[in-house]
Amino acid sequence: MMNLSSTMNAYGCRYCVSPLKQLLHTTNHHLRFRPCSPSLFSSSFNNLKLPNFNLLLTSNSFFFTMEHLWDRSGMNTNKKMVEHLQQYGVISSEKVARVMETIDRALFVPDKTPAYADCPQEIGYNATISAPHMHATCLQLLEEKLQPGMHALDVGSGTGYLTACFAMMVGPQGRAIGVEHIPELVASSINNIEKSAAAPLLKKGSLSMHVGDGREGWPECAPYDAIHVGAAAPEMPQALLDQLKPGGRMVIPVGNIFQDLKVVDKNPDGSISIRSESSVRYVPLTSRDAQLQS
Repeated sequence: MMNLSSTMNAYGCRYCVSPLKQLLHTTNHHLRFRPCSPSLFSSSFNNLKLPNFNLLLTSNSFFFTMEHLWDRSGMNTNKKMVEHLQQYGVISSEKVARVMETIDRALFVPDKTPAYADCPQEIGYNATISAPHMHATCLQLLEEKLQPGMHALDVGSGTGYLTACFAMMVGPQGRAIGVEHIPELVASSINNIEKSAAAPLLKKGSLSMHVGDGREGWPECAPYDAIHVGAAAPEMPQALLDQLKPGGRMVIPVGNIFQDLKVVDKNPDGSISIRSESSVRYVPLTSRDAQLQS
């Protein structure tokens, strides 16, 4: 099987969008993209048999979402979801595969929704749980900073899925902190985690969920080895930079109309190195009231 990750990339976002934007999701914030030659893909995919594969060529760019790489009806177990992500090259890390198998996504989505389909699912309050391929991507970008005993911060923790994954990776001697500004989501995330393999870590206190403005981080448990942000900041939030540990890494989308997924590394001397992982489209990192009114 050809490793698709070498020629295309997908990304997702945790917030809901209007029906029109959902219709146009292949050119909006449910993906990340890299410019490519259409002729490259016409030759690459002629010999591939992919079910439900829909694509859109815009100028010289190729856009797609991973949900089209396989038939949703076949995605009926958490293990099968992870295996598909491995098959298509989204997951290359054995540790990430293990943690995503351990934390069952079905516990973190509303009832009667396709938990294992590779697309965002609505969770209320104009928010969604992100697609599995997004979770896998973020976990792999942060894997080196999610070692046992390390501290991780998840800004915009939603239903608690990614925070629970962080907790499993840093273990009982580490700390995984979720910050979400919708109180109802924080309450439901705690209930979700209590049903999951991360429940003992929640009970022990190494995993905790908090109501707060994620733009301000969570200073009480700083500094953090790993910080994940699930919405686009107009500029790099100074509070989050301050709470990043020397040697730590933050993954955050930055920009307004044009956005990039930034990988931010704080060097041992405190200086900052930033690289762009890919172009993305996210809703703004904003206030609770603004989110609820969107």
